[in-house]
Amino acid sequence: MNITMIGTGSAFAKKYDNNNALIEVNGFRLLVDCGITLPKALHQQGISFQELDGVLISHIHGDHVGGLEEYAFQMMFKYNRKPVLYIAESLVDPLWEQTLRGGLTQGPLERLEDFFEVRPIKPDIETELSPGLKVKLIQTKHIPNKPSYSILFNGSFFYTADMRFDPELLQQLVDEGVSTIYHDCQLEAPGVVHATLDELLSLPVAIQQKTWLMHYGDAIDQHAGRTGFMRIVEQHVTYELA
Repeated sequence: MNITMIGTGSAFAKKYDNNNALIEVNGFRLLVDCGITLPKALHQQGISFQELDGVLISHIHGDHVGGLEEYAFQMMFKYNRKPVLYIAESLVDPLWEQTLRGGLTQGPLERLEDFFEVRPIKPDIETELSPGLKVKLIQTKHIPNKPSYSILFNGSFFYTADMRFDPELLQQLVDEGVSTIYHDCQLEAPGVVHATLDELLSLPVAIQQKTWLMHYGDAIDQHAGRTGFMRIVEQHVTYELA
C-alpha cells in the first residue's frame, strides 16, 4: 500500500492544501476525502479525476467534501461516467441534503445517485474495496452530533481524518496490531475538535513511534524537531506502508 498526501494542511492552512490522501494498492487508486483545494492540488500533481477508482469520505466538512461538486461535474461532462463514492451509511443523506444538493441539482438530476455510484459502508465492519484493500470505518469524536469517521486500512494503518484526542482508542488499536497512525494535529491549544500537538506528545513513546502528523497549520516548520518521536507527513511524498 502506498499513500501520497495531496494536501497535509488544516482547514485554515493556505500553504499545504486540504488534508486529502491518495491510497494506491495493486493499481487501485482511492482518494480519501475531496476538500475545497483538492481539484487544483490534484491537477498540480498531474492526476486527473478519471484516473481515480473512487473516493472515500470521512465526514462532512468543506475541507473534506468541498471538491465533490467539481469531481461530479467533471466526471459527468468531461468523462461521461459516474465516480464511485464510498461513504458511511449515516452520511449519505446529509451529504446530499446539507452539502451537495444546491450546487448539483439541475433538471431531472436531483439525487446523489444521479452523480455518483454510491456504495454505502457499514461502520465497524471490515469492507473490501478492492483486492488487497480493506477498510473499516470507526466513528470517532470530532464535532458533537455530527458523525465523523476515522479509517482503519487492512487492519494495520489507522488514518484519523479529524478527531479529538483519544489515547485509549489509540492504545487499543496498537494492541490489536496497528503499526502506523496518521493523526491530525492542531499546533495550538486548546484542542476543541482536534488533538493538539501537546496532547499527542503525552502519548507513550511506543505509540509516538508509530505516529505521523498531518492536518497541521502553516506554522508546522517552526515545530520541526519538537514533535517527540512522531514524524511529520510531507505533502506530495509517497510513503510505502507494510
